[in-house]
Amino acid sequence: MGDKIAKALLDIQAVALKPHDPFIWSSGLRSPIYCDNRLTISYPEIRDMIADGFVELIKEQFGDVDVIAGAATGGVPHAAWVAQKLGKPMIYVRSSAKKHGTGNMVEGVLREGQTVVIIEDLISTGGSSLNVVEGVRQAGGTVAGVAAIFSYEFQKAVENFQAADCKFATLSSYSKLLPIAVQENYVTADDLELLRKWKDAPDQF
Repeated sequence: MGDKIAKALLDIQAVALKPHDPFIWSSGLRSPIYCDNRLTISYPEIRDMIADGFVELIKEQFGDVDVIAGAATGGVPHAAWVAQKLGKPMIYVRSSAKKHGTGNMVEGVLREGQTVVIIEDLISTGGSSLNVVEGVRQAGGTVAGVAAIFSYEFQKAVENFQAADCKFATLSSYSKLLPIAVQENYVTADDLELLRKWKDAPDQF
């Protein structure tokens, strides 16, 4: 499943690789990869494959949770499709509490003590995902973990999730993507070493 999703992301250009002309992220980080998994919502077969992957991943990694949560904004549509497949309630979680009305950060019905799995489109350092985790916890939910479509596999993300005492799992990842990118001629075999070095030291690229 991870290989199929990686190939699909490359095919629809949700993932782009430019090892010799890096992207500049909003943080200022130079990166050979840019990932926009929001594009997946426009491809019914791919979004259904992702939803099926999440269903399998949740059952294997997190068990029988009570509620499916979407992290705004990229995780929200995927959470809806997963909740529908599982027959579970859904909520979504804002990046911060809204500044009008009830001031909710969590939208939908979440009861005290319910177990929640959070759906994300992407994990980089884990900061935004863990902000959502904290929002669910503050609202009275118990977070079983975070499930994401893709991860850059930064060590910083592993450390941040460990510090927050939160589990995470992904459908696909940077290391799964690279050999497929070579196989499908998106990059050359000679680019692999450069691309692998970036994951281990992204601030030195």
